[in-house]
Amino acid sequence: MAERLTLPVIGSATGAPALPSLLAESLEWPKLLLSLVQPAAPMARGDGRPVLVYPGFLANDLATIRLRRSLRAANYAAQGWGLGSNLIVRESLLEQLVQRLSAAIATSRANGLGDKASLIGWSLGGIFAREVAKLRPDLVDRVITLGTPFSGNPRANNGWWLYEFINNHPVDAPPLNIDAPVKPPVPTFAVWSARDGVVAPDAARGLPAESDWQIEVQSRHLSLARSPATIAQIGELLAAPI
Repeated sequence: MAERLTLPVIGSATGAPALPSLLAESLEWPKLLLSLVQPAAPMARGDGRPVLVYPGFLANDLATIRLRRSLRAANYAAQGWGLGSNLIVRESLLEQLVQRLSAAIATSRANGLGDKASLIGWSLGGIFAREVAKLRPDLVDRVITLGTPFSGNPRANNGWWLYEFINNHPVDAPPLNIDAPVKPPVPTFAVWSARDGVVAPDAARGLPAESDWQIEVQSRHLSLARSPATIAQIGELLAAPI
């Protein structure tokens, strides 16, 4: 059994976004549902490499479908995480994600499209993307997190109490040996928004040493994986020379 590691409370993120910001997120639900049928949003042309997209807490691959549709239209081999809803944090989770990453790389190599993938993680999914990159940096060319609470107080968000209720363990003591603020040994982009009503902006931006680049976008939390402007920004980050 993996030893539990209590996540340190560091950084400047100490409190969750205020109630008005959280309530404003409710306006994003219709847009998120509409994204199931919306066409791909424009983004910079890719090089065919695999891009694995991890959904946020309570979400599944349907919640990132427009982002993945846009990635495929831009010539990336995009896929979801394929593990159902992101609800229960379990010891086997990182192992399963590494296995899926390895399978994606095997397919990419067979098709002559390279031996590294990009990882994109929305909210809690970004925690897993960072940890997978720490475990297999040889298979990852970059990590992009979208509103991911990797820095500061693990309760600097409006979902920690629900996480604890569902998972039956403290949010700062998951059954995984992780250290969320530590930067993966690959180029890491932290996308954050001052309009985020779920995760404290400072928690998603982090301290300078916790990611290589911090990129601000104008999006509510629930639209970070579907808004055309954010998808265009993601395209730029994927195409950026590193």
